[in-house]
Amino acid sequence: MDFYDVVIVGGGHNGLVAATYLAQSGLSTLVLEQQPHTGGAAVSQQVFPGVDARLSRYSYLVSLLPDKIVADLGLSLQLRSRAVASYTPVRRSGRDVGLMVERPEGAATRAAFKALTGSDSDYESWTSFYGAVSSLASVVAPTLLEPLQPAAALQSQVDSPLWDELIERPLGETIERRFADDTVRGVVATDAVIGTFAGLHDESLIQNRCFLYHLIGNGTGEWRVPVGGMGAVTDALAYAARRAGAVLVTNASVTSVQADGVRGSVTWLGGDGERSVDCSYVLSNVAPATLATLRGQDAGVRPEGSQLKINLLLRRLPALRTGDDPTRAFAGTFHIDEDYSQLESAYQAAASGALPPTPPSEVYCHSLTDASILSPELIASGHHTLTVFGVHFPARLFASDNDSTRELATQRVLAGLDSYLAEPLEDCIARDADGNLCIEAKTPYDIEESVGMPGGHIFHGDLQWPWATDPADTGRWGTETDVANLLICGSGARRGGAVSGLGGHNAAMTILTR
Repeated sequence: MDFYDVVIVGGGHNGLVAATYLAQSGLSTLVLEQQPHTGGAAVSQQVFPGVDARLSRYSYLVSLLPDKIVADLGLSLQLRSRAVASYTPVRRSGRDVGLMVERPEGAATRAAFKALTGSDSDYESWTSFYGAVSSLASVVAPTLLEPLQPAAALQSQVDSPLWDELIERPLGETIERRFADDTVRGVVATDAVIGTFAGLHDESLIQNRCFLYHLIGNGTGEWRVPVGGMGAVTDALAYAARRAGAVLVTNASVTSVQADGVRGSVTWLGGDGERSVDCSYVLSNVAPATLATLRGQDAGVRPEGSQLKINLLLRRLPALRTGDDPTRAFAGTFHIDEDYSQLESAYQAAASGALPPTPPSEVYCHSLTDASILSPELIASGHHTLTVFGVHFPARLFASDNDSTRELATQRVLAGLDSYLAEPLEDCIARDADGNLCIEAKTPYDIEESVGMPGGHIFHGDLQWPWATDPADTGRWGTETDVANLLICGSGARRGGAVSGLGGHNAAMTILTR
């Protein structure tokens, strides 16, 4: 075809969500993806040579994907709850203890708080705080698939002091006022700095926005494991898009996007050379900075990612100094050196241009919840995957020598994990067919090179409040650009970020409700 109703630039999960909604509504829809496969950063891949394990290589858990999108698109997808919310090993006064937070929380969680802190005070503050956060999530979550509401409309439905704590003032003030224990404070604070480089007292409140997005998914904030890995999410979406009639083209590197408000045109390079197609609408599933370049415009301030992603395959789960069962400890989010003071120290070090000497990080063992990502032979022999997400690793730290800094950063992060183990981590790591340890590390620059996210920013740029902060935006979908027929459908949309489908849904609705 030489003309489509809609052309979508980028075949990541949001582009596929938009394509399915639009094609279901009868619009001719073309999706162009630069890589040999759809999925973007939400993919499962065999990372280690000769090892039959399909890891969620980049994005790894699902929270913000609304159940309504799954139902609307008829996705064959299973998201499984983890048995444990989090586990935090701590060394206090010469003893090793672990803060276990169950899902759902029960007597063991209260007992773990008391063993760590010496009283019930912080646990009571914990239940009070997260109960209040849940009430905010129940107000905000239903609006994510609707036109933007004014902030005042949402504020009127929320307890006024809570709105002030989470929306108006730096999150660090709230955490320090509500909680006394350094470790408990850190467990709360980590959701504010995942993929976001900011101090907890940052006046921009970017940390507050990150915290909010981590806790409002489906009104519960629960982070679930996709059965089959992250690739199962985008495989289901690609199938749904094709079933609805969308055309998906891979190995298509878009070189130009034009739109004048009425008609659009997209040019790309593929196996058959350069091609162009005209359309009524162009949807951009690439970062706004990338879109600006494709339009021949100044991309502005470059996004800066802030993380170190490490994938490992273990022969067995390591024993812990605490003596706690590793199949429980690693079943949720395993916090490493994420005390509140450690988070702030690491941020200050990175902000001054130094690699944090004791980098905070957290670990996820997907195979404890979903063993299907491993071959039967690996399952039988006790193998497990680990994903380690290091925080406060802004791209600037890797700018002068990405390879050497990656190696040093990886050593420091894994040394942090090692310090809480009763046996050397290296003894537990599997080896690939070439005899190398099954370790893969990705810096922001590696992520940019692999999946095209500028600066390796996993949200395509700073997260925004999920409501209209400008009265002129009320009733819009948060996907609009300066041109009426050019829309943002990816993580760079106002309610983008993470594997959510929100950008794709809302861009499709922008068109379908006109």
